[in-house]
Amino acid sequence: MDHKPLRLIAAADSNMGIGISGNLPWRLPNEFNYFLSKITTVSDPGKKNFVIYGKGSAIKGNLSLPNCYCVVLSRTLSSVPENADYLCRDLPSAIQLASEPPLNEEIEILWVIGGVKPFEEAMKHPNCDQIYLTNIMAEFNCDTFFPKFGQDTFKLLDEFPGVPTEIQEENGIKYKFQVFQKVCKE
Repeated sequence: MDHKPLRLIAAADSNMGIGISGNLPWRLPNEFNYFLSKITTVSDPGKKNFVIYGKGSAIKGNLSLPNCYCVVLSRTLSSVPENADYLCRDLPSAIQLASEPPLNEEIEILWVIGGVKPFEEAMKHPNCDQIYLTNIMAEFNCDTFFPKFGQDTFKLLDEFPGVPTEIQEENGIKYKFQVFQKVCKE
């Protein structure tokens, strides 16, 4: 089986909130465009990324994601939802689908974009090497939270190629793009 990089990407407020009633609690178009640019960028025109999300995540259905296959995780759906390419019962089956022929030759990076359970499972997976987590420097009313992770497992990088280091501001809300790298234990 082919071992592709598995990465998480999300934005969280100062309390690690990521959603309210299945929606994003903020409207930050530039931050969202950054998010989209990360998950749709591939190094080779013949490659695609594998975007994995739970059926109830705030990121759903109406996205147009060039260079991507979209995979919905659900134990209850019986057919592939509109605007998705695949339906898998769980994260391990989605990773397996992307890691075996015929898709393994085409897939570059596996991105988990939500919800909480896929995030939790992905962080523990041995192929998970990075977490892209935008720090929204405000507090919102959220009912869904990004899972906790320790600095002993993932270390915040001071800078990362292609990721702005300065604080951004949009609609009166400040935020900072961050990348956490998995710490290699010897």
